[in-house]
Amino acid sequence: MRRIVLLPVLLLSACASPAPQYFNATRHDITLEGIDFAVFHKGASAEVIRLGYLGRRERGRVPELMMQAAERTTGCAAIPNSARSRIPGDTGEARIALQCGPPM
Repeated sequence: MRRIVLLPVLLLSACASPAPQYFNATRHDITLEGIDFAVFHKGASAEVIRLGYLGRRERGRVPELMMQAAERTTGCAAIPNSARSRIPGDTGEARIALQCGPPM
């Protein structure tokens, strides 16, 4: 029985689909500190999705890694404190505002 339950979890953790606002966005994949992320870059924002399962204790570092993932894959600066999730406290997905090009 355990195998039947784990199989869908493993399959779903391997794929990442962006929110509708990020359809046609450029996708980048990156691994930071052993955690895989998919970054969807569109304009001055990015949606970052953590791939795979993490236990509660491992999730504390994820928000900062999401900011780094957005910066490293897009070449833009992540605006501090701009990360927002559709589910408060969720470390599986975040939308991050970016400053691309020369600072204003």
